[in-house]
Amino acid sequence: MNTISCIPTLKQLSSYTAFSKEYHAAFEYNDFFLPAVLDNEEQKKRIIETYKNLDRDRSHDTVHGAFLDVCVNSDDPKIFSVSDLRVHQSMDIANELGAKAVIFHTNYIVNFRLQHYLDTWLTRNEQYWKRILKEYPKMQIYLENMFDDTPVLLTKLAERMKEEPRFSVCFDTAHAFISGSPLYDWFRDMKPYAAHLHINDNNGIEDLHQAVGRGIFPWENFRDWIASLEKKPSILIEVRSFEDLQQSVHFMQQNKIYPFD
Repeated sequence: MNTISCIPTLKQLSSYTAFSKEYHAAFEYNDFFLPAVLDNEEQKKRIIETYKNLDRDRSHDTVHGAFLDVCVNSDDPKIFSVSDLRVHQSMDIANELGAKAVIFHTNYIVNFRLQHYLDTWLTRNEQYWKRILKEYPKMQIYLENMFDDTPVLLTKLAERMKEEPRFSVCFDTAHAFISGSPLYDWFRDMKPYAAHLHINDNNGIEDLHQAVGRGIFPWENFRDWIASLEKKPSILIEVRSFEDLQQSVHFMQQNKIYPFD
């Protein structure tokens, strides 16, 4: 199984392809979450064909699904309809690429603390993702913490979905670090559910997507947490450039951070 993933870019595709071969790394495609791409059939097809024509195994790859304004728990039928469209577009692209999973965001309103809203979010997300999994029996779905201020809601959904083996959590450690909740809480609560990780660094305030080791994230705590896991997750080094990817790998190798431990 490919443990590491990177985000390829069309401009430096040869470099990312070489990286993929050297480290047996999967791709996590970030080309398709923008509405302008999703609604441009010609451009979308061209990008898909570019990736399909590469000489590499795509069966461990993942796709970052649409997330801008996507709200599958909306009371507004028109907003739900567009959100549902974006989810299906993302799933169809992943199917065509032969990828194994699609990552979506929780996308709930963090400061809307009315219990009815939280309960409704849980119920509707449970129902919705179970339906999508039935529609796409070969695909997995990872739900990622985005603006979540605590791990509580995502943990509750993951617990409700635990009988669905193709539903898991994508734990973004950088988002957790700036959430306002202690990182310890995230590590504790995500432990049973995280099948995929997004990692990068930041200053503890903004989601900067810096190279691993360039910010102030406590990597020694991350290393201890990973060591405590019985089943190790796959891991995306989610940075903005190939140079940052190389720097991240160098730091992880030097500091024996999973999976370079």
